[in-house]
Amino acid sequence: MKKELIIRYGEIILKGLNRPYFENKLIRHIENNLKDLGNLKVRKANGLLILDMEDYDEDEVIERVRKVFGVASISLAYVSEEKNMDSICECAITYLKDKFGDDEAKTFKVEAKRADKSFKIKSPEIAREVGGYVLQNTENYTVDVHNPDVVLRVDVRHKIYAHSEKVNGYGGLPLGTNGKALLLLSGGIDSPVAGWMMAKRGVEIEGIHYHSYPFTSDRAKEKVIELARKLSIYCGTIKLHSINLLPIQKEINEKCPEDEMTILSRRFMMKIAEKIAERQECNALITGENIGQVASQTIQGLTVTNSSVNIPVFRPLIAMDKIDIIKMARMIDTYETSILPFEDCCTVFLPKRPVTKPRVDRIEQSESKLDVEKLIDEAIEQMETIEVNLED
Repeated sequence: MKKELIIRYGEIILKGLNRPYFENKLIRHIENNLKDLGNLKVRKANGLLILDMEDYDEDEVIERVRKVFGVASISLAYVSEEKNMDSICECAITYLKDKFGDDEAKTFKVEAKRADKSFKIKSPEIAREVGGYVLQNTENYTVDVHNPDVVLRVDVRHKIYAHSEKVNGYGGLPLGTNGKALLLLSGGIDSPVAGWMMAKRGVEIEGIHYHSYPFTSDRAKEKVIELARKLSIYCGTIKLHSINLLPIQKEINEKCPEDEMTILSRRFMMKIAEKIAERQECNALITGENIGQVASQTIQGLTVTNSSVNIPVFRPLIAMDKIDIIKMARMIDTYETSILPFEDCCTVFLPKRPVTKPRVDRIEQSESKLDVEKLIDEAIEQMETIEVNLED
């Protein structure tokens, strides 16, 4: 019997006249995510998206589709193109036996939905007839409407669909429907999660990474590339810009108070990111900052950091507990890479007692001792850019 993948979306259904734009974006992202498996085509069908499964690897297709932002849930369904009760019953019991077999005792109930109102038989009657058919044509199935082992769902649309399992997607909005932003991607746990969360809201992602080579190793750089690769499963190809911050850190270390090293370095990172964002037509910056987590992430520290740029800065993790961030990192499979013990640029010239309540005027006074624009331009001139995707 023919199989099709039913793909449901969530918020998109609320988009009114803009809904076709969001639907078409979602379709393109699903097809792009599957293009190496074959010429799989997605079509619209009355508030759903439908994908013909043919002979494709069902588990692989489902796993990839559920990771596309905008997809709320997926069901693999058996399909009948004939709309009469005989076909409905045959489609339902074929699905049930293929999926669960008929050897072990199981309880079930039938839920019917009649989206096609031209079909004269109403949903409760469809459910009763299918349930009766299953009881007459199986040995070990009994009805339990309160706590069944199997909920057999029958959807009457332009075709008949029988299915029972719903695989949850991540929801959100299709990539690129809410602009593009530049993610400050460190090798830590937080920033990949922050990027993932913003991408889930439809924001296309580019990344910028800072290192202090040769004080930081190539393995630390490879770790960040691997994190970008893991994000690309959800975000598609990611353009990753790499900046050596060491010359700037040396200048700060030589001319500014030791306890301001971290906050001044952070302001340079933001200023450089702002320039790259303008060049790459990114509308905002994204950071993994989280209130109170480290010395530079106090309210005063964030205020000083924020004052260094004029572009919006998104901090989706700002109020999350670390435990919850770690759970999300595990869920999106970045955690094990993030905890690899390679030093990053923030550990170079690390002050013994970093300032935790910096003032903008004092930090700007220290910054005035540096040729800020020259240092930024020289750092950007040496920038390396690569494109990272799952196939690398």
